[in-house]
Amino acid sequence: MNRLTGIHAVREALEASQPLDSLIVAKGSHGNRIEELVRLARQHGVPVRFEERIQLDRTAGTREHQGVVAIVAASPTASFEDLLKPRDPEASPGLLVLLDGVEAGLTDSVARASAGALAHLPVARVKNLSRAMEEMKEAGYWLVGLDERAEKRHTEVDFKIPVGIVLGGEGKGLHALVRERCDFLVSIPTTGPVRALNVSVAAGVVLFEAVRQRAVTIAKPAALKHEE
Repeated sequence: MNRLTGIHAVREALEASQPLDSLIVAKGSHGNRIEELVRLARQHGVPVRFEERIQLDRTAGTREHQGVVAIVAASPTASFEDLLKPRDPEASPGLLVLLDGVEAGLTDSVARASAGALAHLPVARVKNLSRAMEEMKEAGYWLVGLDERAEKRHTEVDFKIPVGIVLGGEGKGLHALVRERCDFLVSIPTTGPVRALNVSVAAGVVLFEAVRQRAVTIAKPAALKHEE
């Protein structure tokens, strides 16, 4: 992965607004320069996490990192406001995926795994997902949250309208505030002892249903009226 090590290099990248996926700081690191980096990263919306120094050594590929490593994003993030801008009337209704507590970094490994799709997929970061959901509602979106305990199935929701699909982190699910702001909670039917699906699998299943519904609408033949 592409990474930057050292306080000076990371600070220069942040001040230049270089797209960074995350900032990793060694646990126990102190000092004004470290605190400044953390503050600067959060101001730019770059996630910060703290790890043991031995893990940081592995990530950096060296011990000479001064306690900080920045992971360079493979693709710059988009503006959330741009994602909500009015669309071409002839285009399909808006379809956004909201990730609540899901670690989805835009690293070069992700770019390779996407087989080039990342270059065509705008991704935005928001500091407050609940507030972003309210903005989406004001823009005309309906919010559908995935919850394995929900009685409504994912096939029972209309995906032909502007919609946001809300996915929670594996094991934790949706946070309470996020769940409350969803218009619908749906589940994906499963059989056997395993009820929960991997978040990427769940996303694929629901997105397929959205595409299926929209394709049916587009392909639906016009009604013919017989003239006497």
